[in-house]
Order: sequence, then C-alpha cells, then structure tokens
Amino acid sequence: MPGGDAREAVKTVTGSFEDFPYLPELPARGPGADMIGRTSGMLVELYARVEPSGWRIGDRPGRDTRRAWGWLREDLDALEEFTQGYEGDLKVQAVGPWTLAAALELRGGEAALSDPGACRDLAASLAEGLRLHLAEVRRRVPGARVLLQLDEPSLTAVLRGQVRTASGYRTHRAVDRQLVEHTLRDVIGAHPDGPVAVHSCAPDVPFALLRRAGADAVSFDFALLTERDDDVIGEAVEAGTRLFAGVVPGTDGPLSDPAGSVMGVRTLWRRLGLHPGLLAEAVTLTPACGLAGASPAYARRALAQCVQAARSLADNPE
Repeated sequence: MPGGDAREAVKTVTGSFEDFPYLPELPARGPGADMIGRTSGMLVELYARVEPSGWRIGDRPGRDTRRAWGWLREDLDALEEFTQGYEGDLKVQAVGPWTLAAALELRGGEAALSDPGACRDLAASLAEGLRLHLAEVRRRVPGARVLLQLDEPSLTAVLRGQVRTASGYRTHRAVDRQLVEHTLRDVIGAHPDGPVAVHSCAPDVPFALLRRAGADAVSFDFALLTERDDDVIGEAVEAGTRLFAGVVPGTDGPLSDPAGSVMGVRTLWRRLGLHPGLLAEAVTLTPACGLAGASPAYARRALAQCVQAARSLADNPE
C-alpha cells in the first residue's frame, strides 16, 4: 500500500475487504519496510543490512534489521487494533525463498542464488521465521483463518537462468525445477494449518510447478496470460487450485466499470469450457500487483473496484 501510516493503511484495507482483510506492507517508509527488508527481518539466525547495491547477509542484527522489526511490530499493532473480534480469512505475505535468494547478497556481493548451500540455509531460516510470524498473527487475531502469500516475482527468471550476476555481464545458472519445487514445498510446509498462495506478477507463471509444490492458490497478473496458459490453468482449477486473478491495474490510471474488469475472466472460462458456477468458488479478484506505487486515492478506488467486480462476477458469471 502507498504511504507510511500503518493505522490508516489497515483501516483502509479492513474497511474495503470486510471478509478478506490483509496485513499491508508500506515500503515508502524506507529500508526494512520494503518487501526484501521486511522478509529479511523475519529470518531466524540470519540477518541482513543495506549496502549501496542492496540487502546483504551479515553476521548480526544491525540498525536495518531492528528497523524492519519495528515496522512489522507497528503494522501488527495496527492490524490487531482494527480486527478486534474479527473471524474469517486474513492474508499475510512474505517474499518466497527463490526471490529472496535472487535479491539477498552474500558477503562477497554475489546473490545467494549463486550458492546452493546458501539457498538451503536461507529457505530453512525463512520457513522457521514464517512459523513464528504466523503464530504471532494468530495470537493477535485469534479468530482469523490465516492465508500465507509467498511473493515470487523472480521465480520465472530463476527457472530460466535470467538473474544477473553482480557484474551485470552474466546471469546465474538456471536452477533445476525439481530443486525449486522441493524448496517451495518445504517453505509452504511452514503453514500446515492454513492455505498458501504464491504470487508472481511476471509473465509465464509456472502454474503446474506451484501446484505440485503444494500451493493452494496462485496469484498472477491476468493481463499477462496468453492462450498457451489455458491447459495448465484448466488443470489447476480442476485440481482445486484457486486463482487470484489480478484484474485491476496497480498504478494510477482510468478504471473501467466493474463488469468490464472481469470480461476477460468470463472469456477465459468459456474458452476452457468450465462451468460458470465454478467462478465464485475458484477465482478471487485482486489488483495485478502491489499498490505501493499508486496514489492513496487510487489505491482505495482499486480495492473498491475489486469488491464491485467480484460481486458482478458472482451475480452474473456468464
């Protein structure tokens, strides 16, 4: 979400999504509130600090780690305040293991992705940190059914060997798909008591791999789909995987009417030959990606658009 006021952001979210609120991230506050810094602060026995080139793994918690802890505590305080007595679904999110490995630097300045051992340690630390974080969320909002979202915008680049080295002249070797799947399965296993969604706003989301890794839902930018994705999407829906379809742009711009926002979803459904009655059960409508780059006014309109479009889809699936 845009801005730096945690209470205002949570108030906006809980007011917009009465039955599916989430814990906002406010990266405009600076290092430690950004997605990489925030998740780095969740790691157990691994710490990171800000260098000119980005976040780098260090030996001990420093100012940047303590700042990340402070921002997260502030956000959780606000969430607890505005969800008193709430019972229902609640989403929290963290960066997934492969995007984290592509973004965090080792001591020499190269990405953790370059070292298989570092990737293993990072995934294990993340899984343990997520267990602790989810327990804290459940303690603060005891009536919530917590959904964990893992943000993996770099996943496709990791699979294709497109993540650049520190020099910028080469790319890191593609990671074996079975290893990617296995690591994701381990991290997804940190939340055995609730659903897990994996989000990627990049093209060519590996739906089948994510489904095999245990993701209950896949979140994606609907505008990036092509017809070659039809088969894997149809298989995912028939296997019970929920689709978080990003149909509302994440940055300021004109918004169509709510029915227009879901025209493409209806078209996809007809193309796949799926029963229209499945739509409300299988699809959740979301912004295409995060709203941190939007104005506060547009962010509020985008959230409202998602709610109105979902009602339109449920009332008139055909």
